[in-house]
Amino acid sequence: MTYEPPHAGDDRTPSDPEDAADQPLDTMAASDAVRDEVRMDLSGGGVSATTAGGLWRTAGREIIRKKSAIIGMALLSVLLILAVFAPIIAPYDPNQVLFDQGVSPRDPPCIHLFGCDEEKSQHILGIDGNGRDYFSRIVYGARVSLLAAFVAVLFAMFWGTIVGLIAGFFGGWADNVLMRIMDVLLSFPSLLLAIAVVTVLGPGLINAILAIAIVTIPQYARIVRSSVLSIREQEYVAADQALGVGRWRLLAHRIFPNTLTPLIVIATLGIATAVLEIASLSFLGLGVQPPTPEWGSMLAAERNQVFTAPHLVFFAGLMIMWNVLGFNLLGDGLRDAIDPRLGR
Repeated sequence: MTYEPPHAGDDRTPSDPEDAADQPLDTMAASDAVRDEVRMDLSGGGVSATTAGGLWRTAGREIIRKKSAIIGMALLSVLLILAVFAPIIAPYDPNQVLFDQGVSPRDPPCIHLFGCDEEKSQHILGIDGNGRDYFSRIVYGARVSLLAAFVAVLFAMFWGTIVGLIAGFFGGWADNVLMRIMDVLLSFPSLLLAIAVVTVLGPGLINAILAIAIVTIPQYARIVRSSVLSIREQEYVAADQALGVGRWRLLAHRIFPNTLTPLIVIATLGIATAVLEIASLSFLGLGVQPPTPEWGSMLAAERNQVFTAPHLVFFAGLMIMWNVLGFNLLGDGLRDAIDPRLGR
């Protein structure tokens, strides 16, 4: 590459604010040709902090074109409305015992519009075995399941991302130690390991969230590490290194933004898995404890009533399926929208 002096009339100087914003302080004296080549490298390779907003806006437009994503968002919108407006939607307190209102344990649904006796109180999904309104418990159960799943995934994604970035970028002994720990965790079935963690910590919602987060950290760590190993070899990363950009700044502004595509897709799908695992732990009596309404524990309480009161099993199972299906469809749509390797 030969040096070409600035053209006549070109009043840009290395101290112009535009150039100063793009380059580190110690490279402001670089030639225009070098700056142009570096900018070409940067624009051809990855996602910087300044261009991430535009990419996400593009991804947002692509998402609304994906039928699976639209269906997933519609399903999840219903759950979100139930969770946010539960005190308004639910006709009763989820833990209120209604025997004083003339109900019996496991009464079938009573809807006046469908011919139920007007003298009876209306219960859309019937009464559970403890005399509580089942619809109210289903609605409040959305709060518990969604909140627990989101917290578990955020915790796992945070620590998994840190582990993956450090292992993939720095390599060496840090990579070997961290990845061997992740391999040990991955060698156990996730639900079995979660049961072991809850058994040690004790049953309860907080411990169930912590257990699920711990067993899913390796998934995010391996995905991020794999992305970092590929990204750090790109030309735009080498260009930043040649310009003297610090390792931590390079990691935060060049490496990390390019790991977000697979990370967000896996996190979306991971919420569905977390809902299932929380329901499983609660079903076994290791997660949410009565009388807190949670779909897994509600299934466990009425598991012997499949033939005598099937509505008490069906609707809780339906809500779990609804939740998992919504996040899976949304995750597929996100993958298709924000993954640049897939055809549009």
